[in-house]
Amino acid sequence: MEYTIRNVRPEDFAQVAEIERLGFPAAEAASAEDLEKRIEAFPESFFVAEAEGKLIGFVDGACSDEIALPDSAYHDLSLHRPNGICQQIFGLNVREEYRGQGIGSALMRHMIRSAFIRGKEVVILTCKAAKIPLYTAIGYRMVGLSDSTHGGASWYEMRYEFKPFTHTVQYYETDQMGSQQLYPLV
Repeated sequence: MEYTIRNVRPEDFAQVAEIERLGFPAAEAASAEDLEKRIEAFPESFFVAEAEGKLIGFVDGACSDEIALPDSAYHDLSLHRPNGICQQIFGLNVREEYRGQGIGSALMRHMIRSAFIRGKEVVILTCKAAKIPLYTAIGYRMVGLSDSTHGGASWYEMRYEFKPFTHTVQYYETDQMGSQQLYPLV
């Protein structure tokens, strides 16, 4: 199946709200009001998957100066720091009839790539135990049980950390006898 991943647009609101409502239990789903505010507050980190003019999934999240994902971040968008070091994931959701086709993984990889390009150091999310293998397969590391009490469920914190590039530079010197020595440049 062909689909595209793109940034969310204001006109996507109704479909995003429907996907959220159908994909999460009521106690865990973001309200339509919260989703509308998120679309407006951080379209640079809110991506949708679209097939034949229909939205089939999305991933979204704010940014923070701290490597943390407190429950308050989901509702208090004044905490969003576009230039922060941490990309938070608020939600990943795919319409039920499109699940199991790699769309969720593709959305998450798109978010990770975007976070890297925007200079983030880490991507953080919380998930239920059943989703840990999905995120581990993408490259996330499980940190442990989260402090989150969102929706009355148990959540696990996971992080995708960008490793700094390391380069080894070496040079050769030739002594008077013609011997070469390899020296690391420190």
